[in-house]
Amino acid sequence: MFIDQARIYIKPGDGGDGCVSLHREKYVTQGGPDGGDGGHGGDVYFAADERVRTLLDFKYTKKYLAGNGENGSKKNMRGKNGEDMVVHVPAGTVVKDAETGKVVADIRAGDMKKVLSGGSGGKGNARFSSSTRQTPRFSTPGRRTKGRFVQLELKTIADVGLIGFPNVGKSTLLSVVTGATPKIGNYHFTTLSPNLGVYAYGDTSFVMADIPGLIQGASEGVGLGHDFLRHIERTRLLVHILDGAESEGRNVYQDYHDIRNELKNYSEALSKRPEIVALNKADIGAESENAEKLKKELKKKGVPVFSISALNKAGLKDLMHAIGEKLAELPESEPILPDGVIEEWAMEEEKSYDITRQDGAFVVAGDLIDEILFKINPDDFASMQHFQKLLVDFGIIKALRKAGCKSGDTVVLNDVEFDFVD
Repeated sequence: MFIDQARIYIKPGDGGDGCVSLHREKYVTQGGPDGGDGGHGGDVYFAADERVRTLLDFKYTKKYLAGNGENGSKKNMRGKNGEDMVVHVPAGTVVKDAETGKVVADIRAGDMKKVLSGGSGGKGNARFSSSTRQTPRFSTPGRRTKGRFVQLELKTIADVGLIGFPNVGKSTLLSVVTGATPKIGNYHFTTLSPNLGVYAYGDTSFVMADIPGLIQGASEGVGLGHDFLRHIERTRLLVHILDGAESEGRNVYQDYHDIRNELKNYSEALSKRPEIVALNKADIGAESENAEKLKKELKKKGVPVFSISALNKAGLKDLMHAIGEKLAELPESEPILPDGVIEEWAMEEEKSYDITRQDGAFVVAGDLIDEILFKINPDDFASMQHFQKLLVDFGIIKALRKAGCKSGDTVVLNDVEFDFVD
């Protein structure tokens, strides 16, 4: 089964919590703080794997979770970092944020890219020891992370895309020149998924992709073509295969322009891709009048046209030579650039807060306040001292003064009331 789209859930690991511990040892009357830091949560990576050809595995496994960092422990022992999650995908897989549609990463051969960073570990109480705070009894928790749904789309990476109507000989050509073994039969829609083959040309080689048959309306979702048009988006050169003998009563001239219209409707850039035309089935009979008409039109446009028989291997040497020469002139396909989502995901979200007046009190609320309160122990004096320092460091005290708060006024931080002292 060929699956080239999937939606999965990925989540980096949470950071481990810092530890609160005071050193206890025989004959040591006053041991200092020795709580260790928490470990970092595991990251999420996407890696190209040559053993994986489709996205079939993601039909059955929908969640990919990195390991959480372990909590710190006494004796200044740091928690173990969480295990990274590496998601193995075929080369050519594009990862998109399912919510926004933004490109997160384009995974090419040999790539392993980080798309989500694990949470940082919390600090143990040994970190907060100072000359004035010798036995801090508080620590900070590890960073909690959020998961995301991502959309995976496989876009075949090939130098040459073989296009054309069903049953014109694309699969036969691929099997003859590359040794690939696609399913071949004398009926429509034999090919139900893209097939790849490698052709050795001189000291180099290039990859050819046989794209399932396109029909009219493919760009609008008709037939199989719409599902597989994405697989020729990366190709540097298109080779358009036509039934030059019109063996099934087709109009080769009309067929050519119908396929060209489908390419243009799907992607203007794709329709401008360099092209070579191959009139196949020369072994069946002479080329039709429509074929001659098409050759004259394409000659004026500078599009090379070759008469071949994929079945009898006639004319293939000249065709493959022309393909190799044309590819030598063309630049390598560029990867799809991410929309900056990787950096956005890797960074901690910016915290904010608002100050409002309610019933004479100054109410401060927001995710920054949530985080600050989460890190303190209201029953510990040293922790509350650290809390006051955080309010100063984050500019909250300054913002309260600016809002008109004076000594003696009531300040409410997420339902916790304090008297403002300035």
